[in-house]
Amino acid sequence: MRIILAALALILSTGLALASPDFWRQEWPNTDFETTTIENWGEILSGGPPKDGIPALTDPGFISVTDETRLEGREPVITLELGGVPRAYPIRYLTWHEIVNDVVDGVPVAVTFCPLCNSGMVFDRRVDEGVLEFGVSGKLRNSDMVMYDRQTDSWWQQAIGTGIVGHFTGRELVQLATWMESWDEFRTRNPDGLVMDEPAWRRAYGRNPYVGYDGSTRPFLYNGEPPPHDIPALMRVVRVGDRAWTLGRLRDEGEVAEAGLVISWAAGQASALDSARIGQGKDVGTIRVRDASGADVPHDVMFAFAFHAFWPDGRWMLPN
Repeated sequence: MRIILAALALILSTGLALASPDFWRQEWPNTDFETTTIENWGEILSGGPPKDGIPALTDPGFISVTDETRLEGREPVITLELGGVPRAYPIRYLTWHEIVNDVVDGVPVAVTFCPLCNSGMVFDRRVDEGVLEFGVSGKLRNSDMVMYDRQTDSWWQQAIGTGIVGHFTGRELVQLATWMESWDEFRTRNPDGLVMDEPAWRRAYGRNPYVGYDGSTRPFLYNGEPPPHDIPALMRVVRVGDRAWTLGRLRDEGEVAEAGLVISWAAGQASALDSARIGQGKDVGTIRVRDASGADVPHDVMFAFAFHAFWPDGRWMLPN
């Protein structure tokens, strides 16, 4: 852990020294840097890997739930129920690839996971009349993954699903209603479901390269303000719009009904950012967010520092 922190500190200091539109143009000659919402280019840092150094996936393979034998029961998966057969995207694969471009029931989707922010969201890839394919830029802003689209090389902020540099600056992707749950929860509810198959890459799938990260006090490559109300920077929070509920409150209360939502917590899901084996991580539980009619609501379970960074005026839903 100390070696990783030292390396990341070096990256941080180097990135601050070099970050500028002129510097980034050398690596991104097709990106329109004149069109952007970025005011301080020092916010954009190299995460270490270059463009596509973390290889996003496209058109992944799937197998039936009954044929899957590699996943441990408490391992987290992102669940997508978009008509047809429910699909599970294991975090053991997303940890190493961060983006999966897929088509589900005729809808092109991007399944995304940023380990440094614990942010896992699924977006509709359709923008205007076209379909975008996303890759990993290798850049970070507020410790969050900066994605890019292969059509225009525009940059997109994963945590907010919004274009920040290039042709699609200011455009927002539609977030779909998905959630993260344990493999046991998914396969029990969906015995006829599908699960993403292991990619054909040489990676230590099932291992966590960020051992102990969610137990640390400081986020990697982040020098912004800490969250208010003495909330730990790496406390998980449930974000819906510009509101956030801490996982601690939800674990204590089990279910919270407010702001037109019902948010529930249930034990059984392992943290992907704790132990060396993802399936053996500490129990962080599963969150479901539904509206008054019982329909699932788009949300994110992210770290508190990231919510504060991207929603500095957001509302913290604290206990009364």
